Amino acid sequence: MKTPTDHNSPAPHFVGDDLALDFINSSYGVGEARHDHFQTVQGLYDWLSAAGLPTAPLTGEEPDTLLASARGLRDNARDLVALRKRGEHGNAEPLNAVLAQSSAYRQLDWSTGEAPALIDRQRADGPVAALLPVAEAIASLLVKADFNLVRQCESDDCTLWFHDRTKSHHRRWCSQAMCGNRMKVAAFRARKRG
Repeated sequence: MKTPTDHNSPAPHFVGDDLALDFINSSYGVGEARHDHFQTVQGLYDWLSAAGLPTAPLTGEEPDTLLASARGLRDNARDLVALRKRGEHGNAEPLNAVLAQSSAYRQLDWSTGEAPALIDRQRADGPVAALLPVAEAIASLLVKADFNLVRQCESDDCTLWFHDRTKSHHRRWCSQAMCGNRMKVAAFRARKRG
């Protein structure tokens, strides 16, 4: 399995059209083609950065704690999404453990010359704080998404999930460039042989 520090390591796939699904998609593929961006702390940091999420320098055992928490959260999220898709109940304890790390509060923002506004803020301590935006996205997806539009790529050897936000809601592939073209070429070749 390739690690994110390999020079030939692929860039993260952000094809899910949802942060929660992109987080789940940080590990994908089957057999020899399996890839996990969270094999190392640096791979996790690279993924968080590519997702536009803030990271703070960590010391001591904190990076290992964050890596283990990210892997656990991802596994739990994958299970919860698959169960929700099938209309079944799942165990949200690992997700809720991350969400419990937050201390939410509101703050008045009243800049000079502006009307006052209430701003929702969050404070979190510890390494798992970097995962709060992801945990919130997972919870939001599970509660608010139309799961008829949350799908797994139809390619036989693809494990990526996506939220079909197309106008027609007929999206079948994680991406047209990756699996869509490959499947169309395979279908064309099959028709030529037949």
